[in-house]
Amino acid sequence: MPKTETKKKGRAEKDVLLGAHVSAAGGPLKALERALQIGCTAMQIFVKGNTRWEFPPLDSAEAQEFCRRRSESAINKAFAHSIYLVNLATSDPLLRKKSIEDMIDELQRCDALGLEFLVVHPGSHGGAGSEAGIKCVAKALDEIYERLPDCQCKICLETTAGQGSALGADFRELNEIIERVASSRRLGICLDTAHVFAAGYDIRTPEGYVQLWEDFDRFLGRDRLCALHLNDSKAPCGSRVDRHEHIGKGQIGTTGFRFFMQDKKLRGIPMVIETPKGPDMKEDVENLAVLRSLVSREANRCSQSVTKR
Repeated sequence: MPKTETKKKGRAEKDVLLGAHVSAAGGPLKALERALQIGCTAMQIFVKGNTRWEFPPLDSAEAQEFCRRRSESAINKAFAHSIYLVNLATSDPLLRKKSIEDMIDELQRCDALGLEFLVVHPGSHGGAGSEAGIKCVAKALDEIYERLPDCQCKICLETTAGQGSALGADFRELNEIIERVASSRRLGICLDTAHVFAAGYDIRTPEGYVQLWEDFDRFLGRDRLCALHLNDSKAPCGSRVDRHEHIGKGQIGTTGFRFFMQDKKLRGIPMVIETPKGPDMKEDVENLAVLRSLVSREANRCSQSVTKR
C-alpha cells in the first residue's frame, strides 16, 4: 500500500470519535479509566445509579479530578445518558415530578463533570396519545430549563424504535417537541442506529441510508445532531422492537455501519456503542475493532455514492 494512502486512512480513523457506554461503578474516574482502557475517544456514562431515583451526591473533588484527567486524555467527547426511570411524556403527576427532579439533578452532575450533553428518551405517553405526550415533554423541558437558567449541559432527545407508546420513532414528533420548547437552542438529538432501523429505515441499503438523513435534515436539521448510538439490531427493520445486538451480528450487518463510519458529514460527531458486554469489556473491544475496520476499508461503490450526497 502506498504511504500516502496509509496516511489518508490513518487520518480518517483519527477524525472519527468512537467509543462506548462504560460503567461508572466506583465513580466517574473509574469510568474514565475503563474508557481509556479500551481505546475510546468518546464515552457515555450514567452519572448516577440508573435504576433508582435516589442516589448519593456527587463528590466535588472527584468531579474536579475527572475534569482534569479527561482534559489530558484522548477522550474528545464525554456525555451522559439519563436513568431509565425518567418519563417526560407521562401524564401521571408523581412520575412527572420525579422525572423532572431527576433530570435537574443529572444535569447539575453533568455540569460538574464537564459533560457536554445528557441523552434522554422522550418518554411514553402511556395511551394518552402522541399529541398529549408531546405537550407533556415540552412542558417538562420548559420547567427544567426555567429552574436551571445557567446550566451548560444540553439535553439530547434520543430517536426511538417506537415500541409501545414511546415517542421519538418519527422525526416529526421530535421536531414538534423542540418547536414547543422556549429554550430550544439548548436541545439536541442523539440518533440510535438500532432504533431508526426498527422504526423503518433500512440503513443496509444506500437508498435507505440517504432517506434517513434526508428526513433528519428536513424535520430536525443536522445542526441538532450531537451524538450517535451505534448498535446492531436483533429485531427486523420496521418491527418497532428495541433489541440491541453486537456490531455486524444483527439484522443491520456491517454494510449498514460502513455507511456511518465512512460518512464524512459525521466526522466530529461522537459515536458510542451500547451493545451487550461483560465486566472485562472484551465485547466492547471486539465491536469497536469491527467499526474501526470499516473506516479503514476502501469505500465500495455504494458508500462512495452515499457520502457524496
